[in-house]
Amino acid sequence: MLVKRISVIVFFLFFINQLHSQGFIKVDGKAMVKEDGKEIILKGMGLGGWMLQEPYMMQLSGIAINQSSIRSKIANLVGEDKTAVFFNAWLANHCRKADIDSLAAWGFNSIRLPMHFNLFTLSVDKEPVAGKNTWISKGFQLTDSLLSWCKADKIYLILDLHAAPGGQGNDNAISDRDSTKPSLWQSELNKQKTIALWKKLAGRYANEPWIGGYDLINETNWGFQNTTDKNGCAETENGSLKKLLTDITKAIREVDKKHIIFIEANCWGNNYKGIFPLWDNNIVVSFHKYWNNNDQQSIQSFLDFREKYNVPIWCGETGENSNAWFTAAIQLFQKNKIGWAWWPLKKMGVSNPLQIMPDSGYYKLVSYWKGESAKPSVAVAFKVLMQLTEDVKAENCLFHKDVIDTMFKQANTEE
Repeated sequence: MLVKRISVIVFFLFFINQLHSQGFIKVDGKAMVKEDGKEIILKGMGLGGWMLQEPYMMQLSGIAINQSSIRSKIANLVGEDKTAVFFNAWLANHCRKADIDSLAAWGFNSIRLPMHFNLFTLSVDKEPVAGKNTWISKGFQLTDSLLSWCKADKIYLILDLHAAPGGQGNDNAISDRDSTKPSLWQSELNKQKTIALWKKLAGRYANEPWIGGYDLINETNWGFQNTTDKNGCAETENGSLKKLLTDITKAIREVDKKHIIFIEANCWGNNYKGIFPLWDNNIVVSFHKYWNNNDQQSIQSFLDFREKYNVPIWCGETGENSNAWFTAAIQLFQKNKIGWAWWPLKKMGVSNPLQIMPDSGYYKLVSYWKGESAKPSVAVAFKVLMQLTEDVKAENCLFHKDVIDTMFKQANTEE
């Protein structure tokens, strides 16, 4: 009996030690650290195309402007009921345990989840009672499943509000914005819904150590001072953005004191004028890096922020380039002790680890949408769409091992 009790105690202490040794990540000066005080450099992947479809990822650039447009085109072909079946199958198959197991095996220690608000709550114009929030279980269930896979593989999950209520910018595709309706910045109801959603998420995941943190608003691109500055790159104040980020943080801290807050500035996450000083001691400054040189100058302003404000910096999104560019970017990040999250894991096209390979039927649909061929029957179109939901499974994608090698081998050795 004594031996049994000792065994139970030893197991319990081992379990507590394991939990503590990983634990919540937090800010410690210029670094992110685990609870044992050891610095962690995030090596992450963004799950673009899962909860939020961007047209280019499905080779629909010039055909659809955003996810809502894609959905409308599908509904016009097969009807609303079959459209719902398609999207449910897409959500079930695009990201599965096999995807997360693969990321862990390749060497990633974190995942950035781009979330569409409409999987979690109704849009403000569809709420039965104005100003109230109707919660939708689908998004929470999908996130719960993803978190369970991340826990099993010891990968941190960072929640990213990629499509905020109303849409956070004039780049409509990345936030599924309907420009005929008030944006996030033009509607107090949209702002309040965004705050409420984050409080709901934080309350649900407050005690989850494998949640790496909350990336509040993806890539704001909005001219607050000057509407002709469509993407906010010339903005000098960013007062509305800072206020909303501060209000969201306050709501989160009412239910969750532990998790990191990741913030992104205007101009797709890069214009921080007016954002400093920061308002919480557990904030990480995120920037996005696309289509520029991999030299010190390209990241110097963020290195300056790190030094001046004693805050960690993180490249929350980058990719969509050549293998040589990937290697050089990661070498630059490693030299400067900056964590990163690549974009995306999979799409129709190269430059990512997994390439979705649709059959010829899908390209016939694309041809129809381009006005180059006849409209297919409902039965044919639906069969093609459901085949696509099989094609998105990890095991049915083309694995580009060279992309992984550029990130984990060539970035570290010339052998």
